[in-house]
Amino acid sequence: MQTSTHHIVEVAIPLPLEGSFHYLVPERLSQLAVAGKRVLVPFGRRKVTGYLLGDAVATGAELKELLEVLDEEPLFTGPELEFYRWIANYYLHPLGEVIKMALPAGINLVSRYRCETAEDGTPVLREFLSGGKSVRTERIYSAVDGAERLPRGKGLEILEYLGEAGACSAADLGKRFGNCRAQLRRLVELGAARLEEREVYRDPFRAESFGHDSSLPLNADQQEAFNRISDAIGSRAFSPFLLHGVTGSGKTEVYLQSIAVSLAAGNSALVLVPEIALTPQLVGRFKRRFDCGIAVLHSGLSDGERYDEWRRIRRGEALIVIGARSALFAPLERLGVIVVDEEHEGSYKQSEGVRYNSRDLALVRGKLASAVVILGSATPLVTSYHAAKKGRLGFLHLPSRVRELPMPETVMLDARRQKGKTFLQPLVDAIGENLDAGGQTLLFLNRRGFATYVVCQDCGHVLRCPNCEVTLTYHRGKGRHICHYCDYSIPAPSICPACQGSDITLLGRGTERVEEEVQELFPEARVSRMDRDSTKGKGGHARVLKELEDGTVDILIGTQMIAKGHDFPGVTLVGVVSADASLNLPDFRSSERTFQLVTQVMGRAGRGDKPGRVLVQTLAPEHYALTHAVNHDFEGFYEKEIAFREDVGYPPFAHLASLTISSIAAPQAANSSDEAAALLRKIKGECRLRVEILGPVTAPLGKVRGRFRWQILLKGRERSELHRLLFHFRGAYSHPSTVRLVVDVDPVEML
Repeated sequence: MQTSTHHIVEVAIPLPLEGSFHYLVPERLSQLAVAGKRVLVPFGRRKVTGYLLGDAVATGAELKELLEVLDEEPLFTGPELEFYRWIANYYLHPLGEVIKMALPAGINLVSRYRCETAEDGTPVLREFLSGGKSVRTERIYSAVDGAERLPRGKGLEILEYLGEAGACSAADLGKRFGNCRAQLRRLVELGAARLEEREVYRDPFRAESFGHDSSLPLNADQQEAFNRISDAIGSRAFSPFLLHGVTGSGKTEVYLQSIAVSLAAGNSALVLVPEIALTPQLVGRFKRRFDCGIAVLHSGLSDGERYDEWRRIRRGEALIVIGARSALFAPLERLGVIVVDEEHEGSYKQSEGVRYNSRDLALVRGKLASAVVILGSATPLVTSYHAAKKGRLGFLHLPSRVRELPMPETVMLDARRQKGKTFLQPLVDAIGENLDAGGQTLLFLNRRGFATYVVCQDCGHVLRCPNCEVTLTYHRGKGRHICHYCDYSIPAPSICPACQGSDITLLGRGTERVEEEVQELFPEARVSRMDRDSTKGKGGHARVLKELEDGTVDILIGTQMIAKGHDFPGVTLVGVVSADASLNLPDFRSSERTFQLVTQVMGRAGRGDKPGRVLVQTLAPEHYALTHAVNHDFEGFYEKEIAFREDVGYPPFAHLASLTISSIAAPQAANSSDEAAALLRKIKGECRLRVEILGPVTAPLGKVRGRFRWQILLKGRERSELHRLLFHFRGAYSHPSTVRLVVDVDPVEML
């Protein structure tokens, strides 16, 4: 019979299950079972890694025992657990999965089974544990004495070298002396050299060398922004700011000098960027400016590199962390300032698993840590600008470019009645003139691939993905038609699969086709491409950007990757090939996104000593998102957009949550969504909640990865009422195991 004297702990399991679980702590583990550590626990028929949250009281139920405590030191602290609990409650996601997401990938142990042969020859299933991330070590040799006892030869040369150079790794000695394992082993046996195993970090920037630079002088607007941030850092109170600066206004220098103030006060700093493509250039600026440890966290690192960077941060060896959205969870102590660069970017929102928004959570973490939070952008979110106008964010404005550089000259080109033309003649002429003048050109088109779809001219058949019901994109380099949602692909057909006709036409243009056309128009130009296909693999982003920075590329064609915060003084011409491509998406934010994309890519021009030009091709030259973008008029765009949002009741005048219900069977998905909507309306009435329930309707992408999708959108003026409805719904809604329900609080993508 269990008594209250037993040590009982609360454990979160990283599985899609609500609540936590209680376990008994055996006497042998009693001193080790501390909150923040991973524990190995029995769970059903498996053994899984759980996270120890703290002590719990006896429940009267029969409890299982912990099997092992897996860590010597806690992986997360009390304040970090408070942050994880906030995320789990707000985004309605199990706490165990939130903690798993926040910790380095690959460290959890799980039990698996493999078939082995018993002594009598019969096959048996054996349980084994897999997972866990190892610490890398290297063999370090140092000289002791005894050189006079050694004959001339490689061994003596190695020992003399160790005496002069000091301790060296086996790898470095191998590079200098070739295969010398036998000599090293003999030196250790003789006592002439000492061998020790030393932990070594996997450094993602080990091949890079960085110089040193000093702070740049600030203009009056930068100085005013810096002074306000510096005062806030000194107050050690939560202080959120919106730093609205035009492209090229020197926002990064304000970040750098503000972080220097934070470091001088004994605090750390966190810098978030929306894309890993931005990381190399930004890391270079920080490495040249600061001597303290700088860690980098993003998905482009290997699991081992991320694990080592995380341990450096936990140990206090890195005071500045730079990275994409997951860097938000870096275990920094005494956090003084958080920077969210390009705060408007939708990529701060996680689209799978825990659907958090690191831009929003930066404010939450800043509040919990009493830190300064700087949201920076040339095209801030309408919601952020509205919050600044209402006084909920401090407003800092940089209205002009540094060094009094002019904004680029911008021209709108009407592409209507210009059927079949990728480039209008003024853009072709401008590219040629820029090449002759020695300038670099960026060409922006937010579609990758060669052609966006293929159609049979005989019967009208269009190649579509059987899993997603979207058109397949043709990639000439791979010779395949590919679905960008599930990666389904087929070889390029020579005849129509529907009518066997041979008249197959490629329609629409992607970056691959634009690259080919540019090379045909300008065969002497050095042309490169930057999209998800051309930057695959480790260091892909950095490679393309380095070519542009070194001047070995004349024309760079790219998707939105090239629009985000890059600073290349040699770029003097920007061409936007199809500015209205995102205007017609079924999303209330389509105008905002179009304004942001066009403004951002325009801002890449003229950041050096030579003035910049921008040509914008569009089929919608009168649309307010484009007219205000080419006039560099954020305020004018905001006034139009905020009036539209208020009229239709969308953020910032309401809060949203979307429910996506899917199944591999179309009738089941439809029926389950009807049941969900009926239950939501029932709860709304019983609880008297002022929440609008829209739907269910077929999702804009009605089928993805073989699953039929339906959506329900919830709109509420009060966040608390929206969460109350979702909380009751989650507890009451039951569905077959073949049906999936995804709840997305504050959705960014409506597809």
